[in-house]
Amino acid sequence: MKLNNLLHKLYGTTPGGDGLQPKEALAYGIAGFGQNFVCTIIGSYLTIFLTDALLFGADGVTIGKITGAMAVAYLMLGTRIFDAFNDPIMGSIVDRTRTKWGKCRPYLKWMAIPIAVMTIACFLPVFRAKATWSFIVIAIVYVLWSVVYTVADVPYWGLSTCMTNDTVVRGNLLTVTRLLCTLGAGIVTVFLPIITDNVTAKYKYTDADIARIMADKGVDAENAKNFIGTVIKGMEETNADTLKWTYFIAAVVLVVAAVPMFFYGFKHTKERFTANDNPPSLGHNLKLLFRNKELLLIVLSGILGGARMVYTYTGGLYFAKYVLQNEGMYSLITLLVVPGGLVASVLVPWMSKKFTKKWAYIMVHLFGGVVMAVMYFVGYDKPWKLIVAAIALVLLGIPQGVNNIITYAMIGDTVDYLEWKTGERGEGICFAMQTLINKIGMAVGAFIGVISFSAAQINAETGFISQAGKDTLWNMLVLSGVISMFACAVPMFFYTITEKRQAQMVAEIEARKE
Repeated sequence: MKLNNLLHKLYGTTPGGDGLQPKEALAYGIAGFGQNFVCTIIGSYLTIFLTDALLFGADGVTIGKITGAMAVAYLMLGTRIFDAFNDPIMGSIVDRTRTKWGKCRPYLKWMAIPIAVMTIACFLPVFRAKATWSFIVIAIVYVLWSVVYTVADVPYWGLSTCMTNDTVVRGNLLTVTRLLCTLGAGIVTVFLPIITDNVTAKYKYTDADIARIMADKGVDAENAKNFIGTVIKGMEETNADTLKWTYFIAAVVLVVAAVPMFFYGFKHTKERFTANDNPPSLGHNLKLLFRNKELLLIVLSGILGGARMVYTYTGGLYFAKYVLQNEGMYSLITLLVVPGGLVASVLVPWMSKKFTKKWAYIMVHLFGGVVMAVMYFVGYDKPWKLIVAAIALVLLGIPQGVNNIITYAMIGDTVDYLEWKTGERGEGICFAMQTLINKIGMAVGAFIGVISFSAAQINAETGFISQAGKDTLWNMLVLSGVISMFACAVPMFFYTITEKRQAQMVAEIEARKE
C-alpha cells in the first residue's frame, strides 16, 4: 500500500477511477526500457562493428571510389535521414489505425518479433571482413531494420498522449519513462565496451608496447607506421573476428531480454484519448503538421542540436579505444553523464513549474554550451585536463537529461495545441517528429564520429593513430558539441506554450466536447 501511494505521488496520479494508474505507467516505461536495449546496440555499436570488426576502417579498404570509413559514415547518415523522414508517414499510418486495442498499442505487439529478427541480422557473424558484398548486405539489412523499428517507435511515443491529457501527469510519466529508457541504454553502453575490451585484450598492443618493440628493433619514427602494420596485422585480424562474434552474441542476448518487455507494455497499457472519427490522409496530416508551428520550432531545435552529445555515440567510443587505449573507458564516459541525468530528473518538474518548460530547455542548453567550450579549450593531453573533462561530462548530464525528458512533454503539449487550434489531435504525426529528432541526432552522432575517425587517419586494422590524429579527433568531437548546444537554444526563444496556456487550451477543448 505504501509503495502504491509512493507511485501515485511519483506520477501525480489519483487512486481509483478511470485515469492513468501507476501499474500502467510502469508498464509503459518497461517497454521503453527494453526498446532501448535494441536501439542502443544498433545506434552505438553497428558503426564500430563495421569499422573495427569487419575492418572497413582499415587502410586501403574501399567501397567503390571512397574509403571504407567514409562509406560507413555515409551509410549511417543516409539511412538515418531516410528513416527520419519516414516518421511522418508512419505517424499518419498510426493516426489512421483503428483496432480494438486502440491506434498506438497494437504496434508494440505486432513489431516485437520483426525488430528482434532484424537486429540480430545486422550482426550476423557470416559477414566477411573487408568484403564489399558484406557491406552491401548490411546496408540493406540496416535500412530494413530502420523501417521496422520506426513502425514501433512512432506509436510508442504517441501512446503517452493517448494515456492521459493532463500535462503534469504526462510530464511525470515521460520523466520516469525517459529515466528507464536511459537506464536501458546505459546498461548496454556501460557493459558492452567492458566486455569487448576484455575479450580482445590479448590481441592488442598499447603505445608503450609498440614503443618498446620499436626500440628493441631500432625502428625510427619515420618508419613507425609500416613497422606497426607488419607486427600487428595478424593479431588485429584475430581481434576483428573475436569482435564480430562478441557483438553477435550481445545482440542475441539483448533481443531475447527486450521482446517480453514489448509484450508487457502492450498488455498493461490503455488508450483513453483516441479519436474515433474518419482517419486522416497523409496529405491532411502533413498540412496539420505545418499548422503546428510550436511543434516545428521543437523540430528545428532538435535538428540543430543533433551534435550536442556526439561524445556519447561512436565518436566517444573511438576516442576511448584509440586515444585512451581502453574501450572500457567509454563505459566511464557514459557513466559520468549519469549523475547529471539523475539531477535533471529531479530538476525538470521544479524548473518547469518555476521557469516553464521553454525556459528550462533554453537555460540548460546555454549552460551546456559554456561547459563544452571550457572542455574544448582545456584539452585532454594531461591527467589534470582529463579530470576537468570528467567534471564537464558530469555537468553535461544535466542538459542531456533535461532534453531527454522535457521535449517529450513539450511535444505532448503541442498535441493539445493542435487539437485546440484545429479540432484534431494528430498524436501520430506529432510524435513522429520526436522520433525524427532522435534519429537525426543518432545520424549526426554516427556521421561525425566516423568522419572524425577518418580525419584522424586511424587504421582500424593496426590501431595506429598519430598525435595530430588524436588532436583532430578531440577537436571535432567537442567543438561540434559546443556549436550544437548553443544553436539548439535559438528556435525555442520563439516557442509560446506555457503550462498556464496548456491548461487553458485543455479546458477549452473539454468545454467544446461537452
